[in-house]
Amino acid sequence: MSRLLCLIIVCAGFVCPFGAEAQQAAYPFRDVRLSADERLDNLISLMTLEEKINALSTQFGVPRLGIRNCGHAEGLHGLAYGGPSNWGSRNPAPSTIFPQAYGLGETWDEELVRKVAAMEGYEDRYYFQSPKYLRGSLVMRAPNADLARDPRWGRTEESFGEDAFLVSRLTVAFVKGLQGENPGYWQTASLMKHFLANSNEDGRDSSSSDISERLFREYYGYTFYKGIVEGGSRAYMASYNAVNGQPMTSNYDLLTGVTVNEWGNNGIICTDGGALGMLVADHKAYPTMAEGAAASIKAGITQFLDVSKPHVQEALRLGLLTEKDIDKAVRGNFFVALKLGFLDDNDPYAMIGVKDTIDPWTLKVTKDFVREVTAKSVVLLRNNRNLLPLQADKIRKIAVVGPYANEVIPDWYSGSSPYSVSIVEGIRNAVGANVEVVYSPANRADAAVTAARDADVAIVVVGNHPNGGPNAGWAEARVMSDGREAVDRRALSIEQEELARVVFAVNPNTVLVVNSSFPFAVNWSEEHLPAILHVTHSSQELGNGLADVIFGLYNPAGRTNQTWPASIEQLPPMMDYDLSHGRTYMYSQEKPLYPFGYGLSYTSFAYSNLRFSQTALERDGEISVSVDIKNTGRTGGDEVVQLYVKYLNSKIERPLKQLKGFKRINIPQGSQATVQIPLKAEDIAWWDEAQHRFVVEPGNIRIQIGASSADIRLEKNLTVK
Repeated sequence: MSRLLCLIIVCAGFVCPFGAEAQQAAYPFRDVRLSADERLDNLISLMTLEEKINALSTQFGVPRLGIRNCGHAEGLHGLAYGGPSNWGSRNPAPSTIFPQAYGLGETWDEELVRKVAAMEGYEDRYYFQSPKYLRGSLVMRAPNADLARDPRWGRTEESFGEDAFLVSRLTVAFVKGLQGENPGYWQTASLMKHFLANSNEDGRDSSSSDISERLFREYYGYTFYKGIVEGGSRAYMASYNAVNGQPMTSNYDLLTGVTVNEWGNNGIICTDGGALGMLVADHKAYPTMAEGAAASIKAGITQFLDVSKPHVQEALRLGLLTEKDIDKAVRGNFFVALKLGFLDDNDPYAMIGVKDTIDPWTLKVTKDFVREVTAKSVVLLRNNRNLLPLQADKIRKIAVVGPYANEVIPDWYSGSSPYSVSIVEGIRNAVGANVEVVYSPANRADAAVTAARDADVAIVVVGNHPNGGPNAGWAEARVMSDGREAVDRRALSIEQEELARVVFAVNPNTVLVVNSSFPFAVNWSEEHLPAILHVTHSSQELGNGLADVIFGLYNPAGRTNQTWPASIEQLPPMMDYDLSHGRTYMYSQEKPLYPFGYGLSYTSFAYSNLRFSQTALERDGEISVSVDIKNTGRTGGDEVVQLYVKYLNSKIERPLKQLKGFKRINIPQGSQATVQIPLKAEDIAWWDEAQHRFVVEPGNIRIQIGASSADIRLEKNLTVK
């Protein structure tokens, strides 16, 4: 007799004497001595068909069996219970808000990103368990593992960048931060978005992203693969679009065939909001909602973000689904519930919000950390004449002008921060009462000129509105260069650059701050202005973090995580998903405004002594690449050391170069450090469609070490055996 059957028999004898609580405690699914499969088998056997159908939603608890509802929450750069989209059922509550995900990507710092996600996950648990709140949802829709292949994409702000290796490392870090370090339980569950090849907004409800299997394996799917296999995520959201003509919501080959059967995802696969209806109305893949629901469940969907219950019931009535199909689907949901500690009393995170009763978003350590993250995300794009950093003791007046100088704008997936510090406020905080700070919103150019004319320095703040403009409607962007969910950008030039022109005409010490969710083609400013900085939206410490960089309290080391084109003409057609047609730094032959991996510092670094731990790289092995970095400037600072690979004799077309390692490191002034970056043979493999596997070619590759994709300092060939 199996151990599970013995426990079921024993439990049956406890039903009457001990009542409901004892009955729940005695269920075998609560016994941690059993395997996960045994526990899930028992749980599903105890559920009614009605309960199983209910569990196909984001509220997948079973109150009758003592399993609490969980739900989903947004969390791309902080827990979202509020914000412009009213996450949290129109009952806003404060949470710590970091820079947009795009800004987190510009830090190029895996450990920092892990800590951001860990703090977010902690706050979510705190809300969920604190007697003061008892609200929230422990399945976090984050990170976004999509790749920003084109800066016109309206949701570029949600991505960590254009490069699959960089984004995969930050995706893994974010997943691990959300889920925590306990080997048996999760702090929160990381649900990655949006699988697969999802980087156009216009027509997304019916468009098809057409890609080769090799592109899927090496680029579009790689970040999700790493998030599952290395990060440990067991949840993701299917995208609206089709891939090669098959809508992702019912794409069995990719949802089940690859992510479940190959990669081992045994948790949640959910639709995006409204995707079930799009299968019928937009993709026209199925004639009825019942048929669409049945096809989605059989393809691997375990949760719907739509009203699905009547359609599932109809599919069962028509014989399009069986109860066994439902059992298979909800099993993944309850695996996530098991990992969150909902099926037993051994959850190591159960005391968060119970023993610690101080709201974490109110703590000074939290605020200081957000400020640090914000400063680390700032990219110094230009610094002619070493105008920056400014020295407050040598300045009497600063003019701050521009439409985004005096507000912190939360994006669509942002929560409600407990406070926010605008850029002009941060500058005032930095200089104190001894320096006059004059602010003009620049509704009129003459007001900006008046403010800037007799100032020692003028700071012009321009950018995009992350929600399409004040009071913009859904799928609306007020100007051509803006984009957001449901709207792709139609221009890369920025209309507000004219403001910088008129200010610079009266003040040669003009600093341009691009406060934006994506790149802009600020060609005139790059040619004429002495200093340009980039910082993303939404951070509650936006002003203080940026001011720390402007006044030299923090030496900038943010790096572009996406190529900044010089013009929109440099981009291939939006719906061309084939990178080899000239997209990203890997294949583009165009000279960009700012290359991938680019960013300046207030100090300088010298590279020397590139070396390998072994003379050759075995096809199933790993080596360590080492380089000495010396700070040769006048101040300490961070350097982001980047390792690229160039393929010298590949039998197939390979990228011009590919990022395969990076390390952000702080080096004091005058000091030298040795940076070691691992290089695995599997990271230089290519997908052989004929063999249906990754292949490592023997031969020579060139290891390139530098400060950006266009600033290679050292090169050395390496043999691959």
